[in-house]
Amino acid sequence: MNFKEHLTQYPVLDIVAAASKELGVESYIIGGFVRDLILKRNSKDIDIVSIGSGIELAELVASRLGPDVFVSVYKSFGTAQIRQGGLEIEFVGARKESYRADSRKPAVEDGTLSDDQNRRDFTINAMGISLNHGTFGDLIDPFEGMRDLRKKIIRTPLEPEITFSDDPLRMMRAIRFASQLNFDIEPDTFDAIVKMKERIEIVSMERISDELNKIILSPVPSYGFKLLFHAGILAIIFPEMIELQGVENIEGKGHKDNFYHTLQVLDNVSQNTDDLWLRWAAILHDIAKPATKKFDKRIGWSFHNHEEVGARMVPVIFRRMKLPLNEKMRFVKKLVRLHLRPIVLSKEQITDSAMRRLLVEAGEDIEALMKLCRADITSKNPEKVKRFLGNFDLVEQKLKDLEERDKLRNFQPVITGEMIMETFGLKPAKEVGIIKEAIREAILEGIIPNEYQPAYDFMVKEGEKMGLTVQ
Repeated sequence: MNFKEHLTQYPVLDIVAAASKELGVESYIIGGFVRDLILKRNSKDIDIVSIGSGIELAELVASRLGPDVFVSVYKSFGTAQIRQGGLEIEFVGARKESYRADSRKPAVEDGTLSDDQNRRDFTINAMGISLNHGTFGDLIDPFEGMRDLRKKIIRTPLEPEITFSDDPLRMMRAIRFASQLNFDIEPDTFDAIVKMKERIEIVSMERISDELNKIILSPVPSYGFKLLFHAGILAIIFPEMIELQGVENIEGKGHKDNFYHTLQVLDNVSQNTDDLWLRWAAILHDIAKPATKKFDKRIGWSFHNHEEVGARMVPVIFRRMKLPLNEKMRFVKKLVRLHLRPIVLSKEQITDSAMRRLLVEAGEDIEALMKLCRADITSKNPEKVKRFLGNFDLVEQKLKDLEERDKLRNFQPVITGEMIMETFGLKPAKEVGIIKEAIREAILEGIIPNEYQPAYDFMVKEGEKMGLTVQ
């Protein structure tokens, strides 16, 4: 099979071929770009394997492309990278890799094209395309990766124990590709993952989280999580999520399986957003239910305050999993803490005061919160889901009306602490905080608008109650 016509849309590959000929080396495209070309998926990353020095080839290609093309060289890895026309092209010499049982870093040595393909993770990623004179565009497929693409199968090129022993992260990559492409994992390959799952413990958490995030961003992420669960890997990398699994029954009363509920919420929210951190909020929204689970003979099971306990768990989980501790973590924490609020409002008589408080606390994240809450409506009874979603429509319309009228997003009272101190001639004191909080509550309760003169008059009255006079 020849892909010469498909490669014409990438003129840089002709330059790579010419540079290879000048250096007297063979070069090949290999890996994900070949896979995606066959699957008709867009790919901006091209891996070039040279049977020689990848760095030398990259430097010659860059010189042919012009003086403005910069080569990033990584000598310790024997690789070089060029950015050209929206593409990232990485060059590497063909090599062998092997890992010691207790090491995360491979021993690397020069090799042949066959050696390089042998070290690849899966058959669908081990296919190559020749860039050499006389065979330009020819497919090199020693492990029948094309057949596995047609059958939608993830399979290792060598015995799976060898492939996974070399780099245990490949166990998660198998699940990630299955989840992204909606492929099956070949039985022997999956059995090897189950058998070797503990090997994942030598992999850095940064690499694990990177693969996990890619699973979370797949079209139906629950598929990847179920594979992780049944392989036994999820219990190692994310034990808090495993705690959600299972149903406990006492006196004939049981609660829902919060693991599978969480996966349903994740899939639901994934239909409406590609935001990784909103998807993380879906994963963590009920994470504290095991810690807050209680049984009462009268009412059955409860998970009181799980939203607050869950919010406190978010930074702990993010820190352990080497996820960012910046505004992304704070966004997830906020949504976990607030995720019950709109649901409660949809069940009760809606008051302007409760709506204002929700708008103030959610701020710019109100739309994301509502997406999460809609996704959290899961039931086997479609009429029940329809009824709840109808109530949510009312809540959202009320929120929009209040926001347009009161401009509460990123709310701050017009009267500041400094203004209170200046008005009454005070130094920093508890009276300032009391008056400031009274003004805030009055605005949220709709007693006064968030405008200067009404708020000033209210401040003066509150001060007079405390024996303060305007200076």
